Amino acid sequence: MRKLFIIITICTILGITVATYWWENAVWLAVLVLPVFSIGMWDMFQAKHSVLRNFPVVGHMRWFLESLRVPIRQYLMESELDGEPTPRMFRSLVYQRAKKENDTTPLGTKINVYRSGYEWLGHSLSALNHNEMPKDLRVTFGGPHCKKPYNASILNISAMSYGALSQNAILALNGGAKLGKFAHNTGEGGLSLFHLEPGGDLIWQIGTGYFSCRKPNGEFSPDEFKKRATLKNVKMIEVKLSQGAKPGHGGILPAAKNSAEISKIRGTKSGTTVFSPPTHSSFSTPVGLLKFVEQLRDLSEGKPVGFKLCIGRKSEFISICKAMLETGIKPDFITVDGGEGGSGAAPVEYSNSIGMPLRDALSFVVDCLTGYDLKKDIKVIASGKVLSGFHIVKNLSLGADACNVARGMMLALGCVQALLCNTNHCPVGVATQDPQLMKGLDVSDKRNRVANFHNETVKSVIEILAAAGYKEAQSLKRRDIFRRTSPMSIQTYNEIFPEIAAGAFLRNEVPEMYVTDVELATAESFTNF
Repeated sequence: MRKLFIIITICTILGITVATYWWENAVWLAVLVLPVFSIGMWDMFQAKHSVLRNFPVVGHMRWFLESLRVPIRQYLMESELDGEPTPRMFRSLVYQRAKKENDTTPLGTKINVYRSGYEWLGHSLSALNHNEMPKDLRVTFGGPHCKKPYNASILNISAMSYGALSQNAILALNGGAKLGKFAHNTGEGGLSLFHLEPGGDLIWQIGTGYFSCRKPNGEFSPDEFKKRATLKNVKMIEVKLSQGAKPGHGGILPAAKNSAEISKIRGTKSGTTVFSPPTHSSFSTPVGLLKFVEQLRDLSEGKPVGFKLCIGRKSEFISICKAMLETGIKPDFITVDGGEGGSGAAPVEYSNSIGMPLRDALSFVVDCLTGYDLKKDIKVIASGKVLSGFHIVKNLSLGADACNVARGMMLALGCVQALLCNTNHCPVGVATQDPQLMKGLDVSDKRNRVANFHNETVKSVIEILAAAGYKEAQSLKRRDIFRRTSPMSIQTYNEIFPEIAAGAFLRNEVPEMYVTDVELATAESFTNF
């Protein structure tokens, strides 16, 4: 190819020389050929890409074809069950519900119901009529020490920061939350005007960077926190310990992205690189965490305060439970983020291989709270690939009180899963700060779609409950969900995740699989191993 390019180049130069006698033809030939010739010469002498050195000009086709791989696969080759991280079947379901279009399916399931891992609900012959069911499903957050309980939907918007998402996306999400009467988690990027302007209910997330409530040196500022935590829109406070996409990994806000607007929202110095450490500076022990929760509850004038985490070492969560018993301080809620959780940008190793998956983590957290007789005062939120009513029902059967959804809300905003969230080139204006791309997201239209997706999904949960013969979500039990664990074996969730009796751990009735972790756990330290 290299020799061929040289031969063609020589011939082209000779052709141009000959064509000089016919000036008009020579000009057109030069216009067409000289740019290609220049690219080829550059390719031959550059040292970065071997393909281009050996195959000048033509080698560029490699990158062109590679750029088409994702859209071609998505639009021309995917089946209903293909597509990662969200299969086409569920993307289509979200789009249909967001637009209030027909969301039924013809001619039966496309899923292989005999494969290992297939799950289903055991329905009842005493199924209820839909007109006997409640029109909405809600849960009250607020333990014994909470002065301002919050009555929330069972489905809310998961943590996504302004900065990761565009201002139009944040405006549409919060506007949808207001229309649908559910809550919107701010993410750790701070409390912005775009969160507050539409007037929807907010769960303000406080991360390790303490954005919107930090001192100039990066430490937590009680005064700045109180100023915002007492706002009417802010209904609950969530302390982020870790997230499923990258647990134990701090974040970096590059100086180039730390604009005057972003720095004002986050309480940082404009134009500087800002690091979010992997752990909090306000506490370092389980007891310290609970005292911080108590401090936030007091500063917010009694609003529900909880924390979010992805489960890593089991003994560390048990340490928190022991600290609750020792101090008498309990969070109002705990958000469990599965290791399959998403992020705009995360290292591959963290996304793929760090953090416990949601079902395992959720059952473990609920078991520990129940075993120490704490669950009655603490609500549990499940977060991780929640896209349909059945996903919610599975989490509720394991003991969750509510669910958070991120990907589904992004799809409702118009996300086409272009997988460009980490490039600032999101083609639909959701995960970008580019004004030209952002303007494609119409806030008034998309807030309606967000509300529609929420309402239709909750409606599907109500219908599933009716099929099971239940009027309340709290009636769901682990025995209601079945999983095919092998071609010849079926188990209920209760057989896979055996339920723990209330107070069992206090009576030293600890299941064998938890014995070592219970022995290692101590209220004074996270890392006693």
